[in-house]
Amino acid sequence: MDFEFVFPALVAGRFLLALAPFPGSLKHDHQLSSPLTSYPRLQEGVYLFQHGVDPYSGGLFRHSPLLLSLFSTAIPLQRHVSAFLWTASDAVAAWALVKIWRSRKKLQSSSRDGLIAAMYLLNPYIFFPTLALSTSTFENMLYLLSVMFACQGQVSASLLALAFLVQLSIPSIIFLLPITLLLITSPISYLAAPKLFTADLRKTIPILLEFLVYSTVLTFASTLACGSWSWVAQSWGAVFGLPDLTPNPGLWWYFFTEMFDHFRPFFLMVFSVHLLIYMLPMCIKFQHDILYAIFLLSGVMATFKAYPTLSDPGLFLSMMTLFPEVYPYLRHPIVTTFLHLHAALLLPLFHHLWLSQGTGNANFFYASTLVFGMANGAALLDAIWAGLRIAIGKLPDGAEAVQE
Repeated sequence: MDFEFVFPALVAGRFLLALAPFPGSLKHDHQLSSPLTSYPRLQEGVYLFQHGVDPYSGGLFRHSPLLLSLFSTAIPLQRHVSAFLWTASDAVAAWALVKIWRSRKKLQSSSRDGLIAAMYLLNPYIFFPTLALSTSTFENMLYLLSVMFACQGQVSASLLALAFLVQLSIPSIIFLLPITLLLITSPISYLAAPKLFTADLRKTIPILLEFLVYSTVLTFASTLACGSWSWVAQSWGAVFGLPDLTPNPGLWWYFFTEMFDHFRPFFLMVFSVHLLIYMLPMCIKFQHDILYAIFLLSGVMATFKAYPTLSDPGLFLSMMTLFPEVYPYLRHPIVTTFLHLHAALLLPLFHHLWLSQGTGNANFFYASTLVFGMANGAALLDAIWAGLRIAIGKLPDGAEAVQE
């Protein structure tokens, strides 16, 4: 696919689609945006802020003060402006994904560039949240920019993008270690030829200190923009305290809806730590290919995040295009694909039956989120299996290796 033709055509098509008169209910869909990424809540927060009211005082607004200050001063939240900004963010994310691929293969361009961009821009898990104007679009863009700059060895740019990402989504701190390791190693594929980690770990100290400086400056800038520290509990604290049990495609909300208050702090701690425990094992096991470890951690985030949207697994699935060498080693790709198709049908159907028609209950939608969680988990386990099996070099019966 010709990247120079495909990429502008896809971006233009996405922009025209964003201008289409979609139902306003799309912005309120719980599958496409969460309490931390909702566009209507962002509009309400900006309105309150512009009229001298602290938006964090009501327990409804949970976005970062950086977004609050941006949209209340420099960029107006108008229909055409928002359509352009969100489409441009997706375009930058797709471009960053292509640049990551080129860095991994040490190429200036390749015939696969257009396919990689198309798999991101045409991924329904990506473009539906963008049409709903979910701020998860900005999170995906910052994540891919941070990884792209790390692949290119641009330390400051990568850490600054990651610092902005952490401001918007505090669980993204799990990417700090692998991105730091990627900055001192190489993005080139070594999955088929594992080797011990040979880089000097002492090089990570100035990198971590630089990230700490960026994060500290952005945190104080957020506090200055907000006028108080109240945003910390309402924005970052929401991820750990789960105060808003609005339904979403994740695994947390229904579990804590049924949880006795006496056990709530313990299980909040367990669920939060569970998201963190994958970071070090992934980096150790795939120390020979840190970029693959980053990819797997994005799958962990999509599966176990407190407030996920469809864009989280969409990012993970789109990044799969960076690793064609593992395709023959996937164990159950057909089963995983059909699980995602099944969940993609069940989620909107049961959501509509419960909240629109009133003919179902919360168990309907939660059953579909369990299927969705199984699909995400199956994709993650398949990717881990393939990444381990490629080193052994034993293909399943009837499979052929991918030549690059």
